[in-house]
Amino acid sequence: MSIKKKKPRKKRQPTLAVPEQQDEQGKIQYKDEFQTSVGQKIENLGSRLEGKGRNILYGVAALAVLFVIVGLFYVWNKRTNNAAQAALGQAIETSQAQVTDSPIPAGVTAKVFKTEKERAEAAIREFQSVVDNYGGRYAEKARYFIAVNRLDVDKQTGIRELQELQGLSGEVGVMSKFALAQTYAGDANFAEAEKLYTELSNVDNTVISIETIRFELAKALEAQNKTKQAVDLYFQIAKEAAEAKDAEGQPVPLTQTATEAKEKVKELDPERAKQIPEPQLPSGLPLGL
Repeated sequence: MSIKKKKPRKKRQPTLAVPEQQDEQGKIQYKDEFQTSVGQKIENLGSRLEGKGRNILYGVAALAVLFVIVGLFYVWNKRTNNAAQAALGQAIETSQAQVTDSPIPAGVTAKVFKTEKERAEAAIREFQSVVDNYGGRYAEKARYFIAVNRLDVDKQTGIRELQELQGLSGEVGVMSKFALAQTYAGDANFAEAEKLYTELSNVDNTVISIETIRFELAKALEAQNKTKQAVDLYFQIAKEAAEAKDAEGQPVPLTQTATEAKEKVKELDPERAKQIPEPQLPSGLPLGL
């Protein structure tokens, strides 16, 4: 018996990339190698300084102890980071698990939930564990995922959490602002969505492409009957994509976003759509033929 097709899912927010956990087995040989090296150097230096005063040796010994402490902290921090990555990755898997009300066949080990709310609650617990046990960037990312999943459990609380996180610097702040803008747009609060998308379009980031941000901004403008502004953005997206070249100077296929933007220009301003060039293959044929 197979699992029935899962229910349509609401548009999920983009997720932050999490590096795969690296296997440290056999790599951490810090303690013996370091202590042997430092110990030998202390003995050699002690022989050269013999008879020149105990204070010098005490100073060298103290410095060696400091090196050991720093080294042990590095090893501990590395292990902590790997554990944090693994915990965060597991929580993300839970947040993306299948939702279905069909019976689960015997032998299926993957996580499956009956409702999106149930899945979100389980994911929140795992992300909260990351916040409680690890700090720094992993805790920040976990807080973002908690807020996004909270939208399926307690929407207003999720919005408040995203509002707090959008003020952070870096990728978490960018992702939180984008998620908040999408939430506003989903609630037909297009004016607030426009404001946030505009802010994002003026900030350099490596998380969300400017093409995606401009497209979402254009949709928010169109929904407010700001047709000319929307067409300007749709046209910009489509034209830049049509003229884009790869490293060898060859045209590249339009992305899905660029293709949709081009169709929007055709729909809203057919005459202007004629100004969008057709990408050409080296053979001279339009790209895609």
